[in-house]
Amino acid sequence: MLGLGLTPPALAQDDPRYRIFLTKHYDAKPWGRNDKYCEIMMKRRGLITPCKDTNTFIHDNKSNIKAICGNNGDPYREGLRLSKSPFQVTTCRHRGGSPRPPCQYRATAGFRHIVVRCEHGLPVHFDESFFNP
Repeated sequence: MLGLGLTPPALAQDDPRYRIFLTKHYDAKPWGRNDKYCEIMMKRRGLITPCKDTNTFIHDNKSNIKAICGNNGDPYREGLRLSKSPFQVTTCRHRGGSPRPPCQYRATAGFRHIVVRCEHGLPVHFDESFFNP
């Protein structure tokens, strides 16, 4: 019998907020990591109606990303978690103009510490990233 507030791992993996997080921010095997990458990935992930201002893709495996909610993360402002180690990321920023497609993005690639909100041991919201905590 499970205690209150505990979620079995199999059910947690199916958490809709975690699945949305993965759709918006997870790309284990990126290609290019340039402006074209951003334009294609933002469209592929359904983030262009309207054009999303900024989105970050995390390039690592799911286990390492989930570990931010555990031993690879430290408590951060207002219930957030800060990664102890940097992750390879690509941040896509809308170049401006119309919020309607076609959307044009500028890519910034690098290694950054990331900040996420966790629920039931899973990341459900990407908050920010930066070079050094």
